[in-house]
Amino acid sequence: MTDEHPCSDDYPYVAEGPRAGIRPFALADADEFVARSRESRELHRPWLFPPDQADAYATYAGRLIEDPTKHGFLVCERDGGGIAGFININNVVQGGFRCGALGYGAFAHAAGRGLMSEGLGLVVRYAFGPLGLHRLEINAQPANTASIALARRAGFRLEGFSPDFILIDGAWRDHERWAITAEMVRAAPDAATGATSG
Repeated sequence: MTDEHPCSDDYPYVAEGPRAGIRPFALADADEFVARSRESRELHRPWLFPPDQADAYATYAGRLIEDPTKHGFLVCERDGGGIAGFININNVVQGGFRCGALGYGAFAHAAGRGLMSEGLGLVVRYAFGPLGLHRLEINAQPANTASIALARRAGFRLEGFSPDFILIDGAWRDHERWAITAEMVRAAPDAATGATSG
């Protein structure tokens, strides 16, 4: 991992808050992302398995960059530009639905510092603004208390429980379903971000 971060004029933030900015994935992020994933295995397991090899990162990031039903964002610290985590909008459906499903993960060096809360607020507002979405969903395993706490802090509401919902690490896992709509965000004060679009 180098000390140089691709958060620059070549990879500008699409939205930023006081301490964090979000920007799309780039193939140039491979070294830092892979290193952070390796450092964070203990934090991520058994919930999350982000790529920790360069070839796996290239495949993963390539899908996020090229697939119109996905939008991947790196949450970066504005002070220095280091990658704090990632938030992806998957399974985007337009038309009358205008919905996407969120997946996310913090890296260990940034966990517990509020950067992911700020980043999630930025992604939500970007999704409901420039991306034109109406609803975002988060599916979290019931025992993944950190993920559920992040959803709750961001204003998502619990909508239900889905048994055997997602195949993770070789088994079908139960998940809680959390969601937020554009109307919920407009009705709530901007508690977390002080966000501005870039």
